[in-house]
Amino acid sequence: MDNTRFTEARTGDLVKIITPDGPDWAFVPAALPPKWDFPAHLWPLLAHAREELVRLNEMGRTMTNPTLLMTPLQRREALRSSSLEGTYATPQELILYEMNPREPVSPSDPANDWREVYNYDRALKYGCRKLVDTTTDGLPLSCRLIRGMHRELLGDVRGNPKEAGEFRKRQVHVGSDRRYMPPPPESLDKCLSDFERFLHDRGDKFDPLVLSYIVHYQFEAIHPFLDGNGRIGRALLSLTIQQWSKLALPWLYMSAYFERYKEEYIDNLFRVSTHGDWDRWIEFCLRGTAEQCRDAIRRCDRLNAIRNRMRGQLGHLPRMNPIIDCLFFSTAFRVSDVMAWGHSSRPTAKADIEKLMKQGFVAHLKGQRPRTYFAPAIFAAAYSEELSATATEESVHPSDTIAST
Repeated sequence: MDNTRFTEARTGDLVKIITPDGPDWAFVPAALPPKWDFPAHLWPLLAHAREELVRLNEMGRTMTNPTLLMTPLQRREALRSSSLEGTYATPQELILYEMNPREPVSPSDPANDWREVYNYDRALKYGCRKLVDTTTDGLPLSCRLIRGMHRELLGDVRGNPKEAGEFRKRQVHVGSDRRYMPPPPESLDKCLSDFERFLHDRGDKFDPLVLSYIVHYQFEAIHPFLDGNGRIGRALLSLTIQQWSKLALPWLYMSAYFERYKEEYIDNLFRVSTHGDWDRWIEFCLRGTAEQCRDAIRRCDRLNAIRNRMRGQLGHLPRMNPIIDCLFFSTAFRVSDVMAWGHSSRPTAKADIEKLMKQGFVAHLKGQRPRTYFAPAIFAAAYSEELSATATEESVHPSDTIAST
């Protein structure tokens, strides 16, 4: 790692380490809270981001069954967060894999990628479930929760399990050119102890939304695992925003924005370490918050309208309302699924599917055996990038405004 890139304003210490390739430097971030004051020029942006977040949360509160719309949003987050790390799957591939998970037959089998994306969705849902669980199985925001999410993420993936659920005991680096070397293993215990202490005692110096992005930086700077740090960090970000901003559900997912502006995302995280540039990082994130809130609202409005239209046209028929709702949880389905949803026989389930097809609500998914169906409108509302493009047109590219400050 090039230690000359780190200025006197850096947010931690440079330490000498020995690697198999010889001497090098690593960076140990200082414990939170940062020695930084939220700048006055960002107050209007923070107010706008919070207004959009309130709008998103209130939209969820007005829905009869908001969890129906949460499932497609979480699947999309799994796709975008995994894509940031170079793991690619289409929405169709992910949904079909969920219906019929299988073991990869070779290292080049695309099922390897599908499994990793599927596992991200599992890790995110694990974190959500543990945080709301009021029994003895529930967990607060903590290192234990993070390890559990990591176990879900790396379970049954290709090759070495890479110590799933365990903090690393070896040095790692970020970037093929070793652009960033996180803390050496002997520094991890203290870094993580300080990190967990801050999760439990955050103080009131910063707005909860700003705190979530401060914590996201800290997690990525510590880089506690051998693999999966980016994905776990972004899943944790959604959970901290929900908890600390008091959202009814984890509505906000930032990976699509981070992927759209990937270079800025990476550079801004790095500049916090090298230059203590919290202003730039937080501004970038607040702009993304407003953009992703608008995107989520558009998607949820469209999904809700689709559900209302389906119920308006077919809800008077027996069994159709629960079948319609299940379409939002399982965008692709088979006759056996409809039999279970409607508690019906195979002939009745086939007749129900025909009713949905006649209205244009479902269609055949070509090339699948046994015969598989999907809901095109739900699929488009959840995964189409056209809605994101609309949100982007209404926003200012983050680097434009950052460069002008």
